[in-house]
Amino acid sequence: MRFVQLQDWLQWMEAQHPRQIDLGLDRVSAVFQQMNLALNMPVITVAGTNGKGSCVALLSAILEAEGYRVGAYTSPHLLRYNERVRIDGEEVADAALVRAFDKVDRASGSLSLSFFEFGTLAALQLFSDAQLDVLILEVGLGGRLDAVNIVDADLALISSVDLDHEAWLGNDRETIAREKAGIARENTPLIFGDPRSSAAVVDIAQQLNAPLYARGSEFFFEEAADCWHWRGQRRDGSERLLRSLPLPPVMLDNAAAVLQAVCLFELPVSETAIREGLAQVHIAARGEVLPLREHGLLLDVAHNPAALSRLAKQLADMPNGGKCTAVLAVMEDKKIAGSLRELSPYIDQWYLPELPGIARAMAPAVLARHLLNEGVDSAAVHTVGDVASALPAIRATLCDRDCLVVFGSFFTVSAVMQAMPATAFVETLH
Repeated sequence: MRFVQLQDWLQWMEAQHPRQIDLGLDRVSAVFQQMNLALNMPVITVAGTNGKGSCVALLSAILEAEGYRVGAYTSPHLLRYNERVRIDGEEVADAALVRAFDKVDRASGSLSLSFFEFGTLAALQLFSDAQLDVLILEVGLGGRLDAVNIVDADLALISSVDLDHEAWLGNDRETIAREKAGIARENTPLIFGDPRSSAAVVDIAQQLNAPLYARGSEFFFEEAADCWHWRGQRRDGSERLLRSLPLPPVMLDNAAAVLQAVCLFELPVSETAIREGLAQVHIAARGEVLPLREHGLLLDVAHNPAALSRLAKQLADMPNGGKCTAVLAVMEDKKIAGSLRELSPYIDQWYLPELPGIARAMAPAVLARHLLNEGVDSAAVHTVGDVASALPAIRATLCDRDCLVVFGSFFTVSAVMQAMPATAFVETLH
């Protein structure tokens, strides 16, 4: 075995491939075939610009509530790499990941794999060993050429399509939609959760003879005061109506698409399990509000225009009890200028930290210029060093009715979560 410690494997994996993002299935498919894995369970693959993680979390919660053994693969992670691979709702242990990495290493031989490809194959090895009832796979980037797409989906779900990662996926929504619809398979259901239609998604579904279930056409939802109602279709085309459902801590756009997927799932899922999953699902840092002893804290990995627009709506709806201070850092490829204009009315002070060791991070000075160009007062914009060093001083400016909003890259939210002392929280983090 090359290494016995998880961290040593992760550091080695990061340095092995010449490109951090290298889309294509040739390398990963060759190693996948060599590994001869036994993935003899139904597979749900989830793609989308935003909402993928929420869909995976809710699918897992509902299917686990029904008693199925579920494997779930997501990315990226916030605090621990282990978050990416869950079996029966639990993160896999370091030792299990180390053994899986070793098997991928032996199967790949001299073939170079990207960090994500290596990790995807290791996750599939763990799922193969676990003899699961169902497998849920979140696409990392795009869909058609993403490493996850080496596994044929029995059910494909696209949560949303918007502009993001244009350098890899294309510069318009329809081109990006075509990439994401690459997870669809012939004669298998395809769920499309975006309220806006996509000609590319319709076209691919028709080419594959894949039954398309689109929001606003095959399934619908309506929010009430303290519940919501959903209407969709079963596989036989009959209508299924679910009324007075509990409101989950995920966007109803995503929850509605998940319920349509559940109704098409080849294994039976009861209404009781649906309700239990909606009530119990949790996903960190997607508009998550946590109570601190000194002030409020909102965590959101929103980093593209669509997600930032939703964050602006959340801030607009929050009680205006005090001032709002933001910590923001994103990758340099993000086109967020218009989103900053949308957010600026709700944020009183902006702190822009460095992200040491992240080559793709936008420099704080560049982000500051974006804010100033959008009319934010220069006195409210502060470039700072790394999060761990800057956070105590930032929090010292806040009072008990104020809120600290941390958003942007996963790296940003992760850095704040790691730097926040455990004693600051009123309740233990999930």
